[in-house]
Amino acid sequence: MSRLAIPTVEQSPSASQPMLAAVNKQLGVVPNLMKLVGNSPAALEGYLSLSGALAKGSLSAQLRERIALTIAEYNGCDYCLAAHAYLGKNLAKLSDADIDAARSAHAEDAKTNAALQFARQVAEQRGRVSDTELANLRAAGFDDAAVIEIVLNVAVNVLTNYVNNVALTDVDFPKVNPL
Repeated sequence: MSRLAIPTVEQSPSASQPMLAAVNKQLGVVPNLMKLVGNSPAALEGYLSLSGALAKGSLSAQLRERIALTIAEYNGCDYCLAAHAYLGKNLAKLSDADIDAARSAHAEDAKTNAALQFARQVAEQRGRVSDTELANLRAAGFDDAAVIEIVLNVAVNVLTNYVNNVALTDVDFPKVNPL
């Protein structure tokens, strides 16, 4: 059971309700994470704004979902693993093998693999990556804008991982098996 309140949409602060309605329109459901973060309209607006902006960036939905899986596995966030396995499969059209590989920061494609390795290094080293690690990412074909987007995708996923790990958010997606 969640350690923090997960209100219904109707019980959420009035300032959060239009944002939660927009989530419902986009996903067809309002996940527990959104309702939880919606306890603070400012937090919900910040999270949705950053996530929405990153969705307009140069990284594909597939890569963003893979990064989310890499970071969720690293941070041991059961909620985010379940959510992004579901979203990865149903929205980004990743295979089960792609999802499992991403959880271990791997991909068959060399460019994607480099991005996932870098994302994992950003998380492990709290952003203090080496010149070599950055050079490896650039050599795989990522420019400075993409580097920034990878770092911000790591950050937004760390944010949700930490919220869910603190709250022990009730998982409302199909649970995933341990690796």
